[in-house]
Amino acid sequence: DPDSGDNGRLQYSLVRGQTNEFDINENTGQIFAVSVAGKAGTFYLEVQAADQGTRRLTAQTTVNVTVDSSSSSNIVMLVLNQRINVVERKRVEVQRVLEEKLGWNVYLVNIYFKESDRKARSSIDETQLNIIAFDEAHQEVPAEDVKRKLREQKGDIQLGLGEVFSAPVSAAIGEAPSAPASPELVAAIVLGVLLASTFITFLAYVLLDLKRKRKYGKQDLVKKVEIMEGIDNLWADDKNGSLKSLEKPEHMHN
Repeated sequence: DPDSGDNGRLQYSLVRGQTNEFDINENTGQIFAVSVAGKAGTFYLEVQAADQGTRRLTAQTTVNVTVDSSSSSNIVMLVLNQRINVVERKRVEVQRVLEEKLGWNVYLVNIYFKESDRKARSSIDETQLNIIAFDEAHQEVPAEDVKRKLREQKGDIQLGLGEVFSAPVSAAIGEAPSAPASPELVAAIVLGVLLASTFITFLAYVLLDLKRKRKYGKQDLVKKVEIMEGIDNLWADDKNGSLKSLEKPEHMHN
């Protein structure tokens, strides 16, 4: 408001819409969530701005707030035989057709294609859409119900999308990729591998140590046998058949 004084000081408020789920800062107009746990989709809020003059003037506008449920288990994949760059340009029209034919609010979580090469964006005639539907209470519609409705309305959906893309369109339900392992699971797997590697290394060390001990044990045993044999030979018969003495020879005493 370009006015000065009280005539230029605005206060904001929510006058209609999901006022239980959201609130607004009356001085700045900042909107924030209060209670949207377990809910997702697009919420429509009617926001009013009023000046503080003697004759208060007001203006209203609708604010659309989208709560993203990209981690939901109720996401359904829809595969279109159209190039991704074309689908991205027609995103709003595609969403409108799906909402009209399914009878629910539909949110396009993601638009992508399988190929990783950027050049393929304009050459691959297959685009995957991750969609999620919400009922009038803004609750997620179970994935199986969405798939069932997509099958029932497949013909009408393809005709509606054909008008959007000005070409025949096939829409098929795809299998969403399995969820990636959680960081905790990945950490547990890595820790398990490290423990297994450590155990294998320790076991190999023990086996090598036992093998080394057996080897040197045998060598010590052979040496002991040789010594014992040497001692036995000291007491063996000489050429004349008499016992050898362990005493030093007389010349050794001198």
